[in-house]
Amino acid sequence: MGWVRPGQTSPGRDTDVHVAERSVAPPLVGGAEVVVEEPGGVVVEEPGGEVVVEEPAWCCAPVCPPCAEVGPVAPHAAVRASNTTHGSAGRYRGERRIRRVWRRAQPICARPGRRVGTSGDGAARTAAVTPVTAWTVVLPRLGRVLAPSLLGGLLLAFSLPPWGWWPLALVGAGTIFWRLAGLPWHLRLLAGWAAGMGCFVPGLWWAAAFNWYGGAVLMVVEALSMALAAVAVPPGRWRTPAFVGAFTLAEALRVSWPFGGLPLGGVFLGQAAGPLLDAARLGGPLLLTALVWLGGAGLATSAGAASRAWTGDVPAWRLAGGSPWRRAGGAPRPASSAVGTAAVALVAAAGVGGLFAPAGGAPARTVTVALVQGGGRRGVSHFEVAPETVLAAQVAASSSLLDASDPPGLVVWPEDVVRVGAHLAGTRAAADLSSLSRRLHSTVLAGVTETVSATAFRNEVVAWGPSGRVVGTYEKVHRVPFGEYVPDRSLFAHLANLVAVPLDAVPGHGSGELTTAAGRLGLMVSFEVFFATRGRSATRAGAQLLVVPTNTSSYATSQVPTLEIAADRLQAVEEGRDLVQAAPTGYSTVVAPNGAVLAHTSLGRRQVLRATVVLRSGRTVYEQLGDVPVLALAGACLLAGVALGALGVRGPSRRHRRRRRWSRS
Repeated sequence: MGWVRPGQTSPGRDTDVHVAERSVAPPLVGGAEVVVEEPGGVVVEEPGGEVVVEEPAWCCAPVCPPCAEVGPVAPHAAVRASNTTHGSAGRYRGERRIRRVWRRAQPICARPGRRVGTSGDGAARTAAVTPVTAWTVVLPRLGRVLAPSLLGGLLLAFSLPPWGWWPLALVGAGTIFWRLAGLPWHLRLLAGWAAGMGCFVPGLWWAAAFNWYGGAVLMVVEALSMALAAVAVPPGRWRTPAFVGAFTLAEALRVSWPFGGLPLGGVFLGQAAGPLLDAARLGGPLLLTALVWLGGAGLATSAGAASRAWTGDVPAWRLAGGSPWRRAGGAPRPASSAVGTAAVALVAAAGVGGLFAPAGGAPARTVTVALVQGGGRRGVSHFEVAPETVLAAQVAASSSLLDASDPPGLVVWPEDVVRVGAHLAGTRAAADLSSLSRRLHSTVLAGVTETVSATAFRNEVVAWGPSGRVVGTYEKVHRVPFGEYVPDRSLFAHLANLVAVPLDAVPGHGSGELTTAAGRLGLMVSFEVFFATRGRSATRAGAQLLVVPTNTSSYATSQVPTLEIAADRLQAVEEGRDLVQAAPTGYSTVVAPNGAVLAHTSLGRRQVLRATVVLRSGRTVYEQLGDVPVLALAGACLLAGVALGALGVRGPSRRHRRRRRWSRS
């Protein structure tokens, strides 16, 4: 079988049909650049986001297999979109690939206005052919893939505290959605990884202060979650549900694995200051994550539809991933803008729905809380500050409570301000705290670390009742990997210096609920406040007030303290509870059930923050259902998007599509 090259005609035939001369290399799949050539070709977009550029040519064989139904002389596809960057205008794919193309594009061979036959004297002739602009789609250069993806990730990062520009998350998600369109899997992988680096390098910058190469490895590994999500997103139609599902599931995986997960840097933390916060009552942090990705996809789709309506043009990502059924003049289909509008409307509906959802119930009673912040220098490890100095600062700050006419019902000391050897009982710190609780006739909570062996220690919160006796303890469940313990220590000892983590914290157990004279308290120690499961387990066990003893003194900047405040706000909204947090050098905070920060201290200063909080016993939707509905919906969206995209489902029926296609001839 012979194929006519551009600019040639069929040998031995008098014909006025020829292939337009090309000015660029052969077309490539999944591009972002479009070059307009001479009229004479037609663009066919295949299911799955691939693009076929067809141009009229002549088949020299007695019977052309792709066009057998039409006759021995018929136009066929001489050019197939290729995903290779090498080649020239005269290099095409083999016969097998061209047959595959024509099985998908056969209706073009015989549609009215484009038939080919022979004249009475045997000379070849063609019917009148309406000129159609031919598009050549080429793969973008690597920089045009990485740069927008990196920008989208940076926008996500700057939506997080301490910057907190929450609208940037939607813009960043939309930028990533736009950039992934039409790309083959290996470029989607690179684009997703670039987006992850843009998000997690600034978002996890605090980790580099302890160990720069460990922090670098952490950032690279965390960025892989977005890379995997990007690969799972189909490049063509049905991208929106698959995009939202893939990136939501990737975040669910990242916050739970490996080593228990790392929620810091998650896009949901940036929405603690935005109007979507109320949706956390319905689906927690994963719902906020899904809303960010859905809103970004909706904005990108709407912006693309508006751009096409304004310019009358068809961008390359639409050629690569959209439908070929465009209106004359390049105007977009109404479905494009409808999808974007529907996505944005769903995001707004979730935010409004959360606003009217149950929020913890009516107040049961109130209690006065005193959060004791001893103050001191930030950016130093516990090795650099003597335990006696930390304890003395806390005692000095608490002394002001003894002179008050109305002592608080609950006094909260931060995490790790009492460091003892083998046992707390009989130490000076235990005596000071027992005396404080008796004199105030209040419940006193304090963060205590006890060394239990040569290789382990216990991080716990101890409660003293108004009588001065210990009434309960809670051991921290979610330990900080490489901060409070080293997983697989024997392995990592060969890879890094572990002198900064000489002991491993003993993992705790339990729900976190602690019954005291001040009320039923839900305890989360420091890092645990970033895990929605800890607050949910405490409130399910009956906690009426959430209490967070924490210690961020080792962080020199405000990044981690502000991230903790964002996590406080999310926990308060998710569980419908007031929340109080005490830190030795800040921030100590009081948060209402609607996520509002009622009061907070300054960093580094010695302060005592007093507030009256409300005890509640109601249940939110998220407390009852947890993450299962969001995970199930995200999985269904991903599977449906990938399956429908792979099957080439386009919307209108085949007969309806063919009728619309013929009507344009």
